[in-house]
Amino acid sequence: MACSLRPKDVRKLIDLLEEQYPDAAPELDFDNAFELLVAVVLSAQCTDVRVNQVTKVLFMHYPDAKALAAANQAELEGIIKSCGLFRSKARNLIAAAKMLVETFGGEVPSTRQELMSLPGVGRKSANVITSCAMGSDAIAVDTHVFRVSRRIGLSDGETVLAVEQDLMAYTPQPKWSQLHHLLIFHGRRCCKARKPQCDECTVASFCLYERKKKKN
Repeated sequence: MACSLRPKDVRKLIDLLEEQYPDAAPELDFDNAFELLVAVVLSAQCTDVRVNQVTKVLFMHYPDAKALAAANQAELEGIIKSCGLFRSKARNLIAAAKMLVETFGGEVPSTRQELMSLPGVGRKSANVITSCAMGSDAIAVDTHVFRVSRRIGLSDGETVLAVEQDLMAYTPQPKWSQLHHLLIFHGRRCCKARKPQCDECTVASFCLYERKKKKN
């Protein structure tokens, strides 16, 4: 695992992305850790826009872990159906809510390991929750963060975990949480999967992908 950029270039790259995306922030709507947990579970293979539409209704029916733990699965499935994978998501949400009530006093735990013990919550989701709801320094590697990090040269990791470890090793810890959002915004708006807009890219001068293109 390695980063192809010099430390000063990494710092400059982050500065440029911050200038480009001053509004980089979570795009899931939530008011507390419980709402973010539910939204993150629903966001698997679903857009944030759709999740926000669904949770607006869902939280009217199930405002907290206790209410969700007592939910009828069929009724919950009906509410979240448009998010896709609704049967497994409903099952996981109810099971996670029951665990919150029975094990954590109805509160969302604050550590990654405890969060990962909840049904439907993996490492990436746990990192999102600890970062966005708990204020911890963490980098959640989703498909955008994975792609953009490898293209730019922030990581040559072959797995999500390897990329996460590279980003933690080669970027300043106080920037971890914000870098997650910056890379997502850049991936959605410029460094797209099929047609990256390299001519419009703020960080093209540092980008490993751009340097490889020029050599070819």
